[in-house]
Amino acid sequence: MAQFATGITVLTARGRLAHGMTANAFTSVSLDPPMVLCCVARTARMHDAILDARSFGVSVLSTEQEHVARYFASRGREQGMAQFERVDWFPGRRTGVPLLVGSLAWLECDLAEVYEGGDHSIFLGNVQSASRGGGQALLFVGGGFHHHGTPPAARSA
Repeated sequence: MAQFATGITVLTARGRLAHGMTANAFTSVSLDPPMVLCCVARTARMHDAILDARSFGVSVLSTEQEHVARYFASRGREQGMAQFERVDWFPGRRTGVPLLVGSLAWLECDLAEVYEGGDHSIFLGNVQSASRGGGQALLFVGGGFHHHGTPPAARSA
């Protein structure tokens, strides 16, 4: 699967188990009604955070946010809302979930269904609000981050 290029998102949840996590297992499911899904390991903190909050946010990252992707993929950061103090964010209009400044798009979702998928859960979300910014997409392929329009072999790490 490392050869399949994906966009990069940061999933966020608010509440007593507030958390953020870099994820590339995310996709659109339906336009009418608007629905998306994300897949999260059942051992990840994000898993329990989404179940507890019954909602989640999605920030689709731009090429300018590789450092943000790396930050939310690291395990050594603060817990709870304190982890958001190191990034620029704003509260979602509907849920108050942290959404990241500078992203290509933002979604706020209510949790609709949870399905088992091996060692992950598949979270199906009803999109309650959506907006978009601008820029180029940050991609993940071949085990690394790449900028949209730049061939992986041409970009140095």
